[in-house]
Amino acid sequence: MFDDLDAFGWPEIGEPTDEAGFTAYDSGLTGSDERTDLLPTVFLPGLLCDGALWRHQIDALADHVAPFVADLTLDDSIAAMARRVLASAPPRFALVALSMGGYVALEIMRQAPGRVTRLALIDTSARPDTAARAATRRQGLASLARGRFVGITRALLETLVHPDRTTGPVADTLRAMAARVGKRAYVRQQTAILNRIDSRPHLRAIRVPTLVAVGDGDRVTPPADAEEMAASIPNARLHIFRDCGHMPAVELPEETAALLLSWLAE
Repeated sequence: MFDDLDAFGWPEIGEPTDEAGFTAYDSGLTGSDERTDLLPTVFLPGLLCDGALWRHQIDALADHVAPFVADLTLDDSIAAMARRVLASAPPRFALVALSMGGYVALEIMRQAPGRVTRLALIDTSARPDTAARAATRRQGLASLARGRFVGITRALLETLVHPDRTTGPVADTLRAMAARVGKRAYVRQQTAILNRIDSRPHLRAIRVPTLVAVGDGDRVTPPADAEEMAASIPNARLHIFRDCGHMPAVELPEETAALLLSWLAE
């Protein structure tokens, strides 16, 4: 997800312990079976994100979905992340994913397409890293091994979010999630991202209602990547978030929730 890897330095706190593959955020969902009318929905966070990424959407969709937030911090390959999600997820479920989570979602569609009822791909890409981006990731991992970093820089926030949101609640939320995910998980996630496959050849096999969405100012997975996916997935719907960067779930939480609600109704 992020290219400016040298800007990161995460305290090694908040390391997840739920080997089942879902974060503590969904620990209050044990009673979800009491509402049989709710649609099981798995939410996949991005790099250095946890369940807080989807908090507003989960709250807004409480009358419609039984939510499960996957823990993508435990594995160092996209395929292993997907297997862990599938091992713990309901038999059939809707799938919502952002950024790195989108890489995992596309892998889930390869491993178990019959289990996914609908798919939302938000600010992500089916493309592998370019050689230049892969080199940047490797350099960042090498730098992280040599020294300690102190947080997300203002420059990195300017890459991730709209210029109006580089300070304030959105920036605070991103910094807090990264601190909870921690350094070791970050290394695992970056290793997984670095070695991901090219998912473009598999897009035409997707046969569920699919939403593809992206911020118009996304500099990490730009709108062209979303347009490519939407054109390749049969009958996919494309949505562009205006005045938004790479993180619409926290930048434009109400619009993201409303978009997901309309997608669920399709």
